[in-house]
Amino acid sequence: MSSPSSSPSSSSSPLSVHGWDDVLESEFAPHRAAGLVPARITGVDRGLCDAVTDDGPLRAATAGLAACTGDWAALDPGTAGREPRLVALLPRRTAIVRSSAARDSHGQVLAANVDTVVVAVSLAVPLDAGRLERLLALAWESGARPVVVLTKTDQAADPAEAIAEAAAAAPGVEVVATSAVTGEGMDALAALLTGTVVLLGASGAGKSTLGNALLGGGTLATGEVRDRDGKGRHTTVRRELLPLPGGGVLIDTPGLRGVGLHDAADGIEQVFAEIEELAGDCRFADCAHEAEPGCAVLAAIASGELPERRLTSYRKLLRENAWAAARTDARLRAERTERWKAIHRHQRATYRFRERQR
Repeated sequence: MSSPSSSPSSSSSPLSVHGWDDVLESEFAPHRAAGLVPARITGVDRGLCDAVTDDGPLRAATAGLAACTGDWAALDPGTAGREPRLVALLPRRTAIVRSSAARDSHGQVLAANVDTVVVAVSLAVPLDAGRLERLLALAWESGARPVVVLTKTDQAADPAEAIAEAAAAAPGVEVVATSAVTGEGMDALAALLTGTVVLLGASGAGKSTLGNALLGGGTLATGEVRDRDGKGRHTTVRRELLPLPGGGVLIDTPGLRGVGLHDAADGIEQVFAEIEELAGDCRFADCAHEAEPGCAVLAAIASGELPERRLTSYRKLLRENAWAAARTDARLRAERTERWKAIHRHQRATYRFRERQR
């Protein structure tokens, strides 16, 4: 093993292949001085994680840290019989966060330090524009660049109509139609992908098949889908980071059956940028776009410029996000109140103890 004081220098070193750069090296300097080595988390499972270092892959204990696939970490490589363990996580540049599966006020980080979010949508079934908008809000909020990939175009009843519908639901986002059977669109997609790429989508959307095409082999498990609704089983059971042949790395994720938003106001605004722009021309600054006179959004719907479905979806996601934010605020207030109660209990116990000593 190389000395902990050494740093990744070769552009083909394991860490450089996984995205290590000079900015990360600068951030890591205090950890390196403490004798730790940099690592990127490639998978997490029950208190353990797979990681890659410049000396190759290893398995380490997460040591209570909330590590996620894609994280950069400071790692104690283990000596004198001690197992490798994480000591600290470097600040995340980006993070894909959804509400937790329990629908509580906590967010669940799906992937960290992502550059490109591939939102995979199957054309073997009718396109769900509302679900696409929800996934795009998640992607935009992360700070990464979204790309919509329409899979299974060879099974689409009307590919051109589906592509147009997806483009209307994803303003400002590249939309690429692909087929793993014919190879359609794969070169165009590969040209758009940079850095760390994550695949998001529902079960049966063809994410793993798409990932295998990008990886150049059958690395990721794939499965059958139900004919009636295009839904599939979870063939991907955990998030896993793998190097791409043309540079960069790929994170495959399990299919998302539920996509709850968590603090995604900016992402929603980005998805519905045309509504935000129209709202600037409304007569009233606090226009709710319901029945107010001089509402530019309602005028756009009346003229056919804006589909009413877009406004309905926009309102729905805003309501959900506001509800999630209120739950988060309530949790933080409760935690703050509990801390003060604990302080007061301690103060009272201390006072009683001193009284007894007199």
